[in-house]
Amino acid sequence: MEATASAARRVLLIDDNLDAVEALAELLRLSGHNVRTAGDGPSALALATQFEPEFVLCDLGLPGMSGYEVALALRALPGVARAVIVALTGHGTDDDRQRSASAGFDVHLLKPVDPTVIEGLLERR
Repeated sequence: MEATASAARRVLLIDDNLDAVEALAELLRLSGHNVRTAGDGPSALALATQFEPEFVLCDLGLPGMSGYEVALALRALPGVARAVIVALTGHGTDDDRQRSASAGFDVHLLKPVDPTVIEGLLERR
């Protein structure tokens, strides 16, 4: 399903699993979204400053800095502070969910995530 011009979103995907992030990026691009990818926290923050994503999908276990640290730093960036930040992780306990919410994540999704769930989040905003 292709996004209309008004529904197309700027999406930043952050994950050190390059195959998974590129596959998801391609699916989102085919849907009409403007997608950028990063494999670690510092690169993601540098990219976010320029790209100003509306949505960020971030793995929690990243090299360089954790996804929790990335979310906190993203919330401090003026052009990104209002973005929807989604945790993509294999950790789904109540403590994990509480920790991600405290770090600034809006949504906590367990891997593997059905792409239609992500599309649904992108359409709601």
